[in-house]
This record gives sequence, structure tokens and C-alpha cells, in this order.
Amino acid sequence: MGGVMQKFLVASMFMWILPVAILYGFNNDLLPGSTTLSAHSLTLLSGFLAVVSVNVVIVFYICLALKEPTDKHKPDASFVAEAKDSVKKLTSGVPSTDPALKKQE
Repeated sequence: MGGVMQKFLVASMFMWILPVAILYGFNNDLLPGSTTLSAHSLTLLSGFLAVVSVNVVIVFYICLALKEPTDKHKPDASFVAEAKDSVKKLTSGVPSTDPALKKQE
């Protein structure tokens, strides 16, 4: 669980740091070629690149999540048994004794 949380926090930090750094770099003429652009073009380009950087971080995070082994995460056996029992009760038409389901009715 610690590895998942660490990846999430790193991805979240990059989702904040990269766009702000791009906007700062363009607005303070730190990036080469940004001084020759008009104010309108500078705003559009820096905003577009900031949005693209966030999407790149999201795609990278999704790729990391997909590469994570699935056998590492095992569901709780009692939760699975309770969920299967609940589904059987709902599909068989037997009235449930669960107070939460009675409130919904």
C-alpha cells in the first residue's frame, strides 16, 4: 500500500509543479524564444503547454498503475463472502434482513 500512496503523491506533486513551472518560465522569459512572442501568443502557448504537461503526468500515472501486479492485491475473504451473499439475496427474491436495505424500500 505504501508504494501506491507514494506514486500517487509524486504524481500529484508533478501535476502542480510542472504547470506552475511552465507558466513561470514563460511569464519571466526564462524559456528561449519566449521573448519574441506577443503577449497573446505567450498566454496561449504557456497555457496550452501547462495543460499538456498535466495530461502527460496523468498518462504516466495510469501507465504505472496498469503495470502494477494484480496478484499483489488480495480482497478480504469475509468481505467477498458477504458481498456474494448479498448478491444472492437480491437476485433470488428472498427478503433481506439488512436494515440498510429496508430503509431504501
